[in-house]
Amino acid sequence: MILKQLIELYDLLDSPAASGQTAVDYLRAIDPDCDVETYTLTGVKGSTDMVRVRIPGSHGRSSGGDAPTIGLLGRLGGLGARPERIGFVSDGDGALTALACAAKLVSMHARGDVLPGDVFISTHVCPHAPTFPHEPVAFMGSPVSMAEVNREEVGAGAQQAGAWPLDAVLSIDTTKGNRIMNERGFMISPTVVQGVIMRVSEDLVTLAEIASGRRARTYPLSMADITPYGNGLYHLNSILQPATATDAPVVGVAVTTETAVPGCATGATHLTDLDEAGAFMIEVAKAFGEGKCSFFDPAELELFHARYGSMAKLQTMGDLPAENPNA
Repeated sequence: MILKQLIELYDLLDSPAASGQTAVDYLRAIDPDCDVETYTLTGVKGSTDMVRVRIPGSHGRSSGGDAPTIGLLGRLGGLGARPERIGFVSDGDGALTALACAAKLVSMHARGDVLPGDVFISTHVCPHAPTFPHEPVAFMGSPVSMAEVNREEVGAGAQQAGAWPLDAVLSIDTTKGNRIMNERGFMISPTVVQGVIMRVSEDLVTLAEIASGRRARTYPLSMADITPYGNGLYHLNSILQPATATDAPVVGVAVTTETAVPGCATGATHLTDLDEAGAFMIEVAKAFGEGKCSFFDPAELELFHARYGSMAKLQTMGDLPAENPNA
């Protein structure tokens, strides 16, 4: 359960003065020695503060072991749309949940409950993000491009910062602005790896059912959803964008509602839903580090490649130039 951390972080982040340092100070109050950093990214539409947390495992690579490393990413455009909207927006749920997971894992580590594998958690904090039109409801934009965020979270920037090679990624994002995912709570996507949409992981289904106490809920993806932003194609949202920048398997953890809710809507954060989603992510981190949770079957991917070749082109902009290089 991460409800305590969610409440405390929501109170801190629901402010025009919220920053990456706000999150860092909160985490260091839990454990002064925790490995957390923040720095500013600046784009054509403003700036945002990246926050990265590294939690070493008892048998993780950071300590000389061979347990796999998982990344927990909070995806969003911004926590707020000030001055257009006052307050914490729906789009901020991914960042809030990722940081609450970080707080829980930092607390567990400090108490001696150390996971087997390393965990890397990243998101960004921006209380003054732009909005943009999207059907069926308006979305939050981002002050920096998606490519820049991907580079910092799963690409070269993350590796240079010592994030260690990621063996799997959970990407959590508010996914309420649609009419195809019409239930409150969270849903998981099929696994996406190297441009291939694999089947939904049975192990993740089991853990989702344990965390929620309900039957697991999954959602469909189109081919366009796993291609980079800025190519002119319709995307469900940014939840699978990390899959365009890493060869590791990526699963989207979508925070959902019964009705279409704009990403820039305020008063739309449901902490009990985020508690379930965060509990699921922490349980996956435990099981994955232990080698007891598989995101996909490598033999199946190998057979796919043998029959149909690489789908890595879907991780690129394709044969045409970007329609919006700043997306």
